[in-house]
Amino acid sequence: MTAPWTDHRLAAGGTENEVGLLGLATALPPHVLPQAEVIARARELLAPRYPQFERIVSAFENAGIDKRHSVVPFDWFGRPHGWKARNDAYLAGAADLFREVAGRALAAAGLRSDQIDGIVTISSTGVATPTLEAVVARQMGFRADVMRVPVFGLGCAGGVSGLSIARDLAAARPGSRVLLVAVETCTLLFRMDRMDKADIIATALFGDGAAAAVLGSGPAAGSAPRLGRGVQHMWPDTLDIMGWNVDDTGLGVIFDRSIPGFATDQLGAAFAAMRPALGPAPVSRLVCHPGGAKVVTAIETALDLPEGTLDLEREVLRDAGNMSAPTVLFVLERMLARQPQGRLLLSALGPGFTLSMLPLDV
Repeated sequence: MTAPWTDHRLAAGGTENEVGLLGLATALPPHVLPQAEVIARARELLAPRYPQFERIVSAFENAGIDKRHSVVPFDWFGRPHGWKARNDAYLAGAADLFREVAGRALAAAGLRSDQIDGIVTISSTGVATPTLEAVVARQMGFRADVMRVPVFGLGCAGGVSGLSIARDLAAARPGSRVLLVAVETCTLLFRMDRMDKADIIATALFGDGAAAAVLGSGPAAGSAPRLGRGVQHMWPDTLDIMGWNVDDTGLGVIFDRSIPGFATDQLGAAFAAMRPALGPAPVSRLVCHPGGAKVVTAIETALDLPEGTLDLEREVLRDAGNMSAPTVLFVLERMLARQPQGRLLLSALGPGFTLSMLPLDV
C-alpha cells in the first residue's frame, strides 16, 4: 500500500518567491537529567503522594529516553515553586538558550545579527513581556527596526508552524533574512501539587532545549535548501487532548493518553486531505516531531512506514526527550547531516489538536 504522502499525482502549485534555509542550529541547557536518576527522584518525591506511582514507573522506563536537559539543577525540583519563581527561571533560562542558539544559527548562515530583518520567536512554557527577542536584542545586536513576531501557544507543533510563519514572512519581502528561534523550558512546569497521571507522564517525557534557523528569500536564498509553503490541519472538538490548564501555581499539562491511538487512526486521512497543498514532488523522508516513543510508532503505523523508518526521531528522543517546539528541528539537523537529496516533509502534532507540515527541498 502506498503511503498518502508518497502520492506523485499532486496538482502543481503556483510560482512563489523562493525561500532558502541558510543556517540551522540547536542548543541544550547545562543541567543533565539522566532518566535513571529522574526515576529515583520521582519515586522519592511523588510516590508518597501518588499511591499508584509504581504502576506507571514503566512510563519512565519505556519512554525511549536516556537523558534530558534542564535550565535548573536537580535539587530545584524538590522544592515548591509558584508562578513567579517558575517564570523567573523561564526568563533566565530561555534568554540564555535564545542567545546561544541564535548565535550558532547566525554563524552557520555566515551572517551578523544586524543583517536580520525579522525575528519569529516560538515559546509556550513561560510568559515574557517584553518578549524574548526584545530581552536579548541589545546583547545580540539586532537592529532597532527589526520586525518582531513572538508566538505563544503552538506547543509541540511550534517548530514546524514557526518555520512556516518565518518562511512566509521572508517570502513576503524578497531579499530579506528572517531568524526563527524556538525555545522551551518544559522541566520548569514539574508539579508536586497535582497528582494527575498526565503530570507524571509529562515528568517522564519532557526536557528543555532550543533551535534556531535563518531563512533568506530571493537573491538572499542562494543555493540553500528551499522551504515550501506550510500547511495545517486542525481536528474539531479536540481542545482537551493537549495544552495547558492555568492556575495559581503555574501551567498544568493537558496530555491525553489517547494521543498515540488518535495519531494511528487519524493521521492517514489528514495527510491525504493535505496532498493538494504540498505540491507535486515525491517525498523522500518525513522529518517528524517525536512526541514520545508510542507516538513515533503510531506515525509509522498510520502512514504505512516500515518499522524503524523514523530512526532519527528516536535518537533525538533518546538523547534529549520531548522538548516541545524545538524537537523537530533537532531531527532536521541530524537529517541534513546525512546529506539527503530530494524533498523532506517536516511534520508535528500540537495543541488544537493540530497537524502542521512543511516541505523542504534539498
